[in-house]
Amino acid sequence: MAIPPEQIARQFIEAIPHSRELGMTIEEIGGGACLISMPYDEKLIGDPRTGVIHGGAISALMDTCSGAAVMSHPTGPSATATLDLRIDYMRAATPRQTIRARAEVYHLTRSVAFVRARAYDDQEDPPVATAAGAFTLSVRDRG
Repeated sequence: MAIPPEQIARQFIEAIPHSRELGMTIEEIGGGACLISMPYDEKLIGDPRTGVIHGGAISALMDTCSGAAVMSHPTGPSATATLDLRIDYMRAATPRQTIRARAEVYHLTRSVAFVRARAYDDQEDPPVATAAGAFTLSVRDRG
């Protein structure tokens, strides 16, 4: 019996040590899309004067969410890795608010998945950051 891509993606992401350390939680996953939340934590503050979360934590969230979206795609990839990820920061995240990232695979080739993502806090628009990336796509042997 084949394991659904969503379950494989969930297991893959939950096994990543930095995802656990940052408190990431998968809220929705499937069909090449994913939503992951990361709670506010003082250890993630980048600017002690303002209490704003460091951009590196937001980058990790968006990268992880994008990889999970790829892993949950119906093609059933067995593995993925980030080839390229461009992140544009639009504004500072609001202190003491959970950050969420939503990513979606929008195009596939035989070996690359293209993903778009947005990170936001309680205010979805404008987002905290947007991302566009390319990820390797290793598809399971179906034979």
